[in-house]
Amino acid sequence: MFAKQYLQRQNNSPLIFQSPSEDVGIIVVIPCLREPEVEKTLVSLIKCDLPKCKVEVIVLINHSEIAGAETQQQNERTKITLEQWSSRNSTNQLTFFAVGPLVLKKKWAGAGLARKRGMDEAVQRFHRIRRPDGIIVSLDADTLVERNYLVEIERHFSENIKDVGATIAFRHQKEELEPVHLLGIQLYEKYMDYYKNAIGFTGYPYPMFTVGSAFSVTADAYVKRGGMNRRQAGEDFYFLQNLAYLGNVGEINTTTVFPSARLSDRVPFGTGPILQKWINGEENLQQTYCFQAFQDLKLFFDVQEKLFKITQNEYEKIILEMPSPVAKFLRKDKFWEELNNVNENCANPKSFKIRFFQKFNAFKILKFLNFSHGDFYKKSDLEEQINLLNQNS
Repeated sequence: MFAKQYLQRQNNSPLIFQSPSEDVGIIVVIPCLREPEVEKTLVSLIKCDLPKCKVEVIVLINHSEIAGAETQQQNERTKITLEQWSSRNSTNQLTFFAVGPLVLKKKWAGAGLARKRGMDEAVQRFHRIRRPDGIIVSLDADTLVERNYLVEIERHFSENIKDVGATIAFRHQKEELEPVHLLGIQLYEKYMDYYKNAIGFTGYPYPMFTVGSAFSVTADAYVKRGGMNRRQAGEDFYFLQNLAYLGNVGEINTTTVFPSARLSDRVPFGTGPILQKWINGEENLQQTYCFQAFQDLKLFFDVQEKLFKITQNEYEKIILEMPSPVAKFLRKDKFWEELNNVNENCANPKSFKIRFFQKFNAFKILKFLNFSHGDFYKKSDLEEQINLLNQNS
C-alpha cells in the first residue's frame, strides 16, 4: 500500500473514524484557527457543481498549546457550530468533517503544521481505500471558490495523469475594502504576477504561484515529497517548489479561488502582513525588484549547458563574462562547490539540468535578488518593470 511507511513515520492517530467511501477521489483540507466565518467557505463549496467522484472536506480546527482562552473558546464554538452544520449539509457526494480542536506543540504551531496534519489525514483516508491517485486540495478558511472549482480540479488530473500537483488561479476578495487597502491588494497581485513571469523569463523551469489556499497534489506525490513541512509561514512556497522536482506541477486556470485580502499579524510574511505594512507606511508596494536583475540571471542560466562536467578554471572564465551582480553573488555563495557536487553525481546533461536547478532553486533566486538589490540595484517602479518584462518576453 502506497502510504504505509509514510504513515508509520508520522505515527498519527486518525482524526476521523468514519470509513471513507471507495469512491472518494478528492479531499479538501481547510486549517481553521479563530475563523468565525468559516461557514462562508463551506457554503461556497456546497454551491459547487459536483464531480464524478465523491468529495470529502476536512476542517481542521487547531490552536497552539499556549493559545489564550479567547482563542480556545472561539475554536470550541466553531467545532460545535460546524458539527451541527456538517450534519445538516453533508450528502452522499459531498461530506464535511469538523475535527479538533487539535492542540499543537508551541514549537511548531502554525499554518504549516496545521495544513500538514490535515493533509496527512487525507493521505490516511486515501491509503485505506488504496487510492494513490486521490487528489488532496489545500484551501483556507477565509477563501471562497468558484462554482466549477471541484469539477475543474477533477478534470485537470484526469486529463493530465502524469501531473503530481497543480496550482489554481486566484484573485483576492476586494469587496468593501477601503481605498488604500484596495490599492494595496491590487499592487500586490500585480507584483506576484510580475515576479512569477520574471522568474520564468530567466529560464528557471519551475515558475509558479505558491498560495496555500490555491493548490492540489496527488496523495502519492504528497507521500513521495515527504508530506507538508511544519513551517509557521511560507509552508506552501517550500512544499510546491520541492514538489516540482518530482514531476510536472500544472496550472488550473479554468476556475478561481478567492482568498481574503484581510490584514493579519498571524504570520511573519505573506499577504496579510504585507498589506498591514503597506497601510502603516512601512512597505512600498509600488516598488519591486528591477527587471535588469532578472536579465542578468538569465545570462547565467543561458549557459547552464556549458557547466556540465566543467573544470574550475573553465567555470571561472565563464564567471568573468557574467554581469557583476551575478559574478559577485556566485563567488560569495560559493556556488562552484555545489556545481562540482552536481557534476560528480550526474552522468548526462539531462540529469545535470534537473540537479542544477535543484541547487539554483527559487530560494537561491530570491537570495540573489536581495543580494543584487543591496549592492548593485535599487527597487524600481512596479509598472515600469512590468512594461520592461512585457517588451522582452
